Amino acid sequence: MLFAIACTDKPASLELRMATRPPHLEYLESLMKQLVLVGPTLDAEGKPNGSLLVVEAADQAAAEAIAAGDPYAKAGLFASVTVKPFRAVFKDGAKIA
Repeated sequence: MLFAIACTDKPASLELRMATRPPHLEYLESLMKQLVLVGPTLDAEGKPNGSLLVVEAADQAAAEAIAAGDPYAKAGLFASVTVKPFRAVFKDGAKIA
């Protein structure tokens, strides 16, 4: 099942994000087979201010565990995190559902 994980950074936390980025990327690489789409959200200046992950997980608890295990979350970067079931309807220019 797919889940969308939306994370919003705390204000003025770009330095913490950048310092924690290497272990964050290592963590994501360890989950490569579960990742559908992952990347930062950006502010009006194009600077990262959050994260969006679409992941494959067995259930809500497994998706929440992925979110909680992220080094960004462990470092206290996020002001908020939401984990919701997700259904893809279009992908790569084609309707899939």
